[in-house]
Amino acid sequence: MTERMYATALAASVALVTLAAAPAAAQLQPGKPIRLVTSGVGGSTDFVARQLAQGLNAVLQRPVIVENRGSSVVPGETVAKALPDGHTLLVTSGGILWVLPFYQQVPYDAVKDFAPVSMLAAFPSVLAVNAGVPGTSQNSIREFIDHAKAKPGTLNYVMTAEGGSAHLAAVQFSVLAGVKMVAVPYKNTGTAMTDLLSGQVQLFFSAAGTVMPHVKTGKLKALGVTSARASPVVSDVPPISSVLPGYDMESVLCLFAPAQSPAAVIHFLSKEVKNALSQPDVKERFLGAGMEPRSSTPAELGKLRSEDVARMAILIKNSKAVSASSR
Repeated sequence: MTERMYATALAASVALVTLAAAPAAAQLQPGKPIRLVTSGVGGSTDFVARQLAQGLNAVLQRPVIVENRGSSVVPGETVAKALPDGHTLLVTSGGILWVLPFYQQVPYDAVKDFAPVSMLAAFPSVLAVNAGVPGTSQNSIREFIDHAKAKPGTLNYVMTAEGGSAHLAAVQFSVLAGVKMVAVPYKNTGTAMTDLLSGQVQLFFSAAGTVMPHVKTGKLKALGVTSARASPVVSDVPPISSVLPGYDMESVLCLFAPAQSPAAVIHFLSKEVKNALSQPDVKERFLGAGMEPRSSTPAELGKLRSEDVARMAILIKNSKAVSASSR
């Protein structure tokens, strides 16, 4: 090889190394931790953030820290104002990020201030009914709807928060089934479950982990799940959509970055989230907690957000027709 040929080959090799290193340099700063900002300790978003942190730590080989902020508004505000470099991310649900602004003022724009990265997990609620309620002898959604239509306004359901998943799941059920039910507000799930088991309220659209143990003892009946299709989380309970086409109130937890984050950073993180959620031990922990791990592209999450904002606007308008008793 001549000196000129060697020099040319060396230059080409350096160029290839530089090109290979450039995307990595554009993605994350070496050694800098990633902060996953989420709501308080103990909830579903906290659980998902901690599983994601373990998975990302394994695939990225860098510190990934979960930062809990107690208020549902504070995590979004923190990330919206963060440096858009991929090191401060928001783990949240659609119910918090883009449904909450329908009910109260928030210090951010749920669409303009956040760049979608990936979905993380999904789980349905279960339509759980006190076993003593008439119209449940066959564990049939249709039978229950017929009973509710025959006795308008006599069925009370648990509402743990206005605009929360239990509330909106019941509202959509009422609208599509053409039944009138009464919302009963509760400050905590524990009190709500006590009243559901005693029959003071008749139904609760609840996370599977809360109600399924009581279904197994026969105190409650699980009539349907709120996901559009059958869920691997509660595989023996049919979807409500099998009787009410179009019904879909699945909870989806997601990952967002501050707006203006570089596209290369967003797509790198999305790819690594998929790798993290694909690890067998991570999948096992999600399923054990009643959640289905579910990654996505940034575009898929953006589409979900746009469609759900429009859908929730209509649903929340319909919720005005649901009366709430005082408690």
